[in-house]
Amino acid sequence: MAHAVTAPGTPPARSNEPLNADSVRRARIDLAACLRWAARNGLEEGICNHFSAVLPERPDLFLVNPYGLAFAEVTASSLLLCDFHGNVVEGDGQPEATAFHIHAELHRLKPRARAAFHTHMPYSTALAMLEGEPLMWAGQTALRFYGRIAVDEDYNGLALDSSEGRRIAESAGEADVVFLKNHGVMVLGETIAEAWDDLYYLERAAQAQVLAMSTGRALKAVPEAIVKRVAAQEAAGRAESARLHLESVKRVLARDEPAFLA
Repeated sequence: MAHAVTAPGTPPARSNEPLNADSVRRARIDLAACLRWAARNGLEEGICNHFSAVLPERPDLFLVNPYGLAFAEVTASSLLLCDFHGNVVEGDGQPEATAFHIHAELHRLKPRARAAFHTHMPYSTALAMLEGEPLMWAGQTALRFYGRIAVDEDYNGLALDSSEGRRIAESAGEADVVFLKNHGVMVLGETIAEAWDDLYYLERAAQAQVLAMSTGRALKAVPEAIVKRVAAQEAAGRAESARLHLESVKRVLARDEPAFLA
């Protein structure tokens, strides 16, 4: 169930730095593309999940999908530009309440997390419902996440105030992926492309693990030395691979769903 933000925050003293129209437009297109492609892959849950990204030149402002729209409906122009006080600077509508309280605190407390994607995508959420470590080092796709995962063990209900957002931000530590037990996952990235890339491959890794576990046979773990080596290999090219991944998504969407650019 989604909730609207009930009232805006106190208007802050904003930076006088003007918005770079070209930079904002690129960020809007990139984030809208991620939302549309997530919908194609079944990674959303109704109108309850949310992606956000801080503007490149304005770390005090972030884009987020508006309350009430499915991921498949989002366009570049329908994304809301918000400050950390709950005020909508550009756009029509309001952010979903949990989206604001979680994402504003994550971006405020973790400046390196310039993009934050939260979903209840099915396979990753299934692993978040189990006791113990969620992701096992048994499949090659999973190995890219070695040393990059945190687990929030303390589900505390819906994030309807900033204190819950702060708690989740603190649980993330320096991780790029947070499994929120009994809830879902949060993926953090230095760029929109990197957050998207990790979100996509996290669900693929989780899907493979759940399918393997469903056979009832024991998982064959990769030796730790090899896990570390593969994780380092993945890290070396991850940013460029992520950029190219998102560019491919935008090309397909521009052909099949050009409305996302509006």
